[in-house]
Amino acid sequence: MENGLLITIISAASGVGGVLIAWLTLSRKGKKDTEHAGETRGVMASDIGYIKAGVDDLKRESRETRNEVRELSERVTRCEESAKQAHKRIDETHTRMTEYHHQ
Repeated sequence: MENGLLITIISAASGVGGVLIAWLTLSRKGKKDTEHAGETRGVMASDIGYIKAGVDDLKRESRETRNEVRELSERVTRCEESAKQAHKRIDETHTRMTEYHHQ
């Protein structure tokens, strides 16, 4: 009976040892998975921050470009008005010169 009791104790200890090893392995793997997930989240947050900064730069550049276009548009309008007035004066001068030469 002592052999049977010894075999039972060894079997029970082996079962408990197997469960303990499995639990420790799963626990260790869970920690690694958690660390990996944390690293992944950190990389993603960094990438999102980089993208956000890029979008902010593009918005700023777009505003600057819009302002520059507005200023150029105003300058072109003034130049067109000035050219129109110059053409009018040239036409008047040409008319006067033509009338002078016909006299």
